[in-house]
Amino acid sequence: MSGAGTKLGVGTHFRLDGETVEVVEFASLATGMEVVLKDGRDRLARMSLRELLTSDRAELIHDRSGPSSADDEDVAAVVLNRLTKEEEKEVLERAEHVRELLTGYRSGSEDLPRPDEPRPQYAPGLPMQARCEAKAAELGVTSRTVRRWARAFRELGEAGLVPKTAQVDGGLGNADPRWVEAAEEVLREYEEESRPSVKLVLEEVEARVRTRFKLVKVPVPPRTTAYRWMQELERRHPTFRLSTKRNRDIADRPRGVYGKLRPTRPGEYVLMDTTRLDVFALDPVTLRWMQAELTVAMDWYTRCIIGLRVTPVSTKAIDAAAVLYQAYRPQPVPESCPREAAWPEHGIPRGVLVEAEAVHGPVTGVWGPKVAPDTLIVDHGKIYLSAHLTSVCRRMGISVQPARLRTGRDKGPVERYFRTLREDLLQRLPGYKGPDIHSRGLNPEKDAFFFHHELEAIIREWTAVTYHRRPHAGLLDPYLPKVELSPAAMFEHGLARAGYIEVPRDPHLAYEFLDVTMRTVQHYGVEINGRRYNGGCLDGLRDMAGSDIDLDKRRLPFFADPDDVTRIHFRDHERVWHTLQWEHAPSLAMPLSEEALQFARRLAAKEYTYPDDRLAIALLLKRWNLGLGTSLVERRMALRLSREQVALDLPEQPADDVSSLPSVARVLSLPKQPTPPAIEAVQDQEPESGDDDTDGLEELEEELDYYATALKDIDDDE
Repeated sequence: MSGAGTKLGVGTHFRLDGETVEVVEFASLATGMEVVLKDGRDRLARMSLRELLTSDRAELIHDRSGPSSADDEDVAAVVLNRLTKEEEKEVLERAEHVRELLTGYRSGSEDLPRPDEPRPQYAPGLPMQARCEAKAAELGVTSRTVRRWARAFRELGEAGLVPKTAQVDGGLGNADPRWVEAAEEVLREYEEESRPSVKLVLEEVEARVRTRFKLVKVPVPPRTTAYRWMQELERRHPTFRLSTKRNRDIADRPRGVYGKLRPTRPGEYVLMDTTRLDVFALDPVTLRWMQAELTVAMDWYTRCIIGLRVTPVSTKAIDAAAVLYQAYRPQPVPESCPREAAWPEHGIPRGVLVEAEAVHGPVTGVWGPKVAPDTLIVDHGKIYLSAHLTSVCRRMGISVQPARLRTGRDKGPVERYFRTLREDLLQRLPGYKGPDIHSRGLNPEKDAFFFHHELEAIIREWTAVTYHRRPHAGLLDPYLPKVELSPAAMFEHGLARAGYIEVPRDPHLAYEFLDVTMRTVQHYGVEINGRRYNGGCLDGLRDMAGSDIDLDKRRLPFFADPDDVTRIHFRDHERVWHTLQWEHAPSLAMPLSEEALQFARRLAAKEYTYPDDRLAIALLLKRWNLGLGTSLVERRMALRLSREQVALDLPEQPADDVSSLPSVARVLSLPKQPTPPAIEAVQDQEPESGDDDTDGLEELEEELDYYATALKDIDDDE
């Protein structure tokens, strides 16, 4: 057997920079071995032997046969690893027979004999011809086949006994290249089409081969062979097995090396995306099922969710801005939530403190870290490329980087969060409808159980308690590959590694993410959509309403959060921010969204001729209390009365991480509570005649006109 080595000495030829050179002298120096080379024009050159053997400039010209990296033959380990378990077992049994043929022992050594070895017909003293005939008779093959096995075993070992058909890579070794080329063309044409049958594709391939190669006869494979080859091509061009959407995603993969952004600290890249939730929610007024959308902002380095919002379909630009607003001003954690939901203070970890609650009091905090993003990665949705969001990002110095069209992997971490949310949380909730039509239940709408604000609270709590505290396989520090990191731990690690994070330099800059409304200042304050706000900062501006100043100059910008209409924000001429409170806000112990107030007004308009916002809110709270119930039984009764249908048949929820969330437990298993006295008191009162008892008859007529117009719009919509 020829070896892999060759002679290197005086007279050995190399190809150096395209020219043939010859070694004429060796020189051993303190720095290493060097050689003197001579080219065809008798020019001499001196070169290190290491550089001559390892550099890409030089290639050895050898005159001996031996193995080469360009050989078609694979090493034995590659050949054996291609085999299936059945094929490998057959090859090993054949190797035992060949070793017994050659040595008399199946192990190949007389030191490891079996009880019946050596058998008389394979005794080492017998001629090889007799042993070959005995083995051929035992296995039922010809003696020529046995001699061929022995020769291959001597040359290549066990790999030489592998059948040639099993050594072909990919299962298409015997296929005509022209037939394979035509088959791949047909499969590529179906990348964006509906799924065809294998029979149809084979017919098109055969027709294309006959049309393209008219002068040359291309063999058409038999039916079974064609189906086997098409099964191999399915691995390269998925068409028949997976869903058509999945096949399109695979076809759209880049052909080259995958690129990837590599964040180095928290806040460097923030991903934003919106997805349709796979669970139905309830309308708080009609108690009918509705679809919901979830918009999140994720810090790429830590995988922390720094903002989220659940909205009815469809999401608007102000919703996306409200999510980014949470990155600058995180929402406070309610007292009813577990201490794990509160984000730890930056700096000294809580773990080094002894009884931190005894030192600092009850644990308080916010849902997530306060981070100022450097780059915002979004898709091409209108809500992310709107003038409002892009202008605020430009003002904040945030670079908006749209992802490539129809390329979800550009936002891979946030897409993975959506999948984890569905698998770990949503599919355990009532009203789950599955990720697609093939996974949909018989009637998931009838199990819709949670309102939109409840669904958002559940998702927010699960994210803070479970998702942020659980180790993620995608979080890895290359210097600590064995350490399992959670998003919360990755944030602390990134803070310690980078030494800093980008935080808002001015907390009031976050107000610029809110929705802007231009209004004039009246003597009673500012009115927005029928709500009146007032504050001491308006004292010097109240006389502008009746002045001769142009309307465009009298209108001032006010900033409102769609999640909380109980207050608005205003910046005066000295560029100082102020907060104006809604006149009915003191009667509320919770934020009230714009959608909830509109629902309350419609609900009040159906029962009263002249409702006001105070009565509308009281009725809404009563309706929510009735709809929510104080136990699972009461809630089922409320849904039965509202829908005029049969009672909801809700599945029993196992005691898992989802059902143990406080927000879920409060809805499913709280004890019965009496009706709040404030609501009963409001129910006993007569409806107020106007928004303000001190207003005159003209203001009362304006309110009547407003609600009359609102009722007319409602009737038109219905």
